Parts: sequence; structure tokens; C-alpha cells
Amino acid sequence: MAPVRRLARFRDRGRVFFALLEDDGGARPIEGNPFEEDPFALAGGTVTVSPPFTGWEPLSPCVPSKIVGIGRNYRDHVAELGHDVPGEPLLFLKPPSSLLPPGGTILLPAASSRVDFEGELGVVIGRRTRRVPASRALDQVLGYTCVNDVTARDLQKSDVQFTRAKGFDAFCPCGPVVAIGLRPDDLVVETFVNGRRRQSSPVSRMIFGIAELVSFVSGVMTLLPGDLIATGTPEGVGPLAPGDEVTVSIEGIGRLTSRVETDRSVG
Repeated sequence: MAPVRRLARFRDRGRVFFALLEDDGGARPIEGNPFEEDPFALAGGTVTVSPPFTGWEPLSPCVPSKIVGIGRNYRDHVAELGHDVPGEPLLFLKPPSSLLPPGGTILLPAASSRVDFEGELGVVIGRRTRRVPASRALDQVLGYTCVNDVTARDLQKSDVQFTRAKGFDAFCPCGPVVAIGLRPDDLVVETFVNGRRRQSSPVSRMIFGIAELVSFVSGVMTLLPGDLIATGTPEGVGPLAPGDEVTVSIEGIGRLTSRVETDRSVG
């Protein structure tokens, strides 16, 4: 089995670039687009630095044309919300403007009185994908990342559909890396709020697995390199409050931490 590699994205003095992170704390900047060419061939010489890479601002590790969410994909989560188990994947879209980089701040909108965390495994597409069978679906995946599918729960209930509830700015923390070479069924999704573990579930307990999801979504819409599928959240979701710190953790990928504050922006 090939070693797991970690692809990150940064900004440094106005320059945005990808880099492969090394296990020893170094990083190899990439000259080019790893979603168009082999990222390992594009990586340059090692820069020996230690996280958080002084002067490098972490960004979301992919730039999706669309973020496809999967609703009700863990039976225990379906039960805690009082819904029926879906007969096929339940799809919704989050806008790319909802992306939040690692270390960013989730902004609680005035329109909602309850905003929940939802820790999830994110699937990052590596090549143009349309109507791929499940038997070949994992070949279309570049790697995996952590996602927090932040949701205004009260608006989700009142609106019935999900667009507003899941579409606010900063409602899709993503990162810190795209991990390449992981076996998704071996992963465990965990979420911590202020250091307390609130969610923990193996990915293998999904109702619809990764290959089935990629195949199903690609039968509805063409997936492009960098597109992100948020694969659903396990049981244990709950509300966030100003001052909270929420972390989605998946071994092999890392820890995605966000602060929580009230959105006080005007205009």
C-alpha cells in the first residue's frame, strides 16, 4: 500500500500555492495545479520548516466548483433527528462561498437561533467524473479531508429544504489537508467542542459508502477536479455558541479547528 501523502494550500505574501507536507515537518511547494497534473511530480525541493509554516496562511485545501452534501447518511443520526432512513442518497448543495479555511471563524447569523456543528468526512474529486460506476468510483477521488457541515437547524426545519440553513458564509470549514492514499472505510470521524468529544463514528457505519456516493452524485451532475462531497454526519450533533472552539478530527487527515463568533457585520 502506497504511503499517505498530505496536500495543503497556502497564501504567502499574496501568492497562493499548494504544498505536499512531509512527516518530518517539512513541506514541498508545488509549481502548478495538482488537480490537473500528478502532485508528486510537481513538488519541488523540501523546505524544512515547522507548522504552522511561519508566514504561510493556511487556506482550504481544495477550490470546488460545488460542494455536494449528503443528508441522513448515518442511521443513528437519522434516529436522533426523528427522520426515516432514505432509500437513496439525499443530496443538497452548499455554495463555494461557505468555505472556511483551517483556523477560521464560524459566524453565527442573526437570522438563526440555533446553529449546529456536523463533523464529516469530505471526498475531494481528482478528475472530471460523469456517470461513473461504483466499481470505478474511487479511482476518481484525489483524497479525503475534514468538513464541518455547519447548519442553522431552526431554518432547516422552517424552510424544509436546506439551501439557506447550510449556505451562510463560513458554514463549511474544510481542511487542513487533502490526504491521498487513505482507505476511507478505516477512518473514524470525531468532533470536539471546547475539548469535549461530541461525535465519534467509523465511516464504515455510513448507510451509503464512498464509492456509492461518488457514483450516485456523478449520475446527477458532472463532478470536476476539486469538487467536494461532504458525506454526512454521525449522531451527536449539537448547537454552537459564541466563544466555542469546534474541532473535526480524522486520523490520517488531521484536525480542523474553528472558532465561533456572532456575525456582527453590517451591509
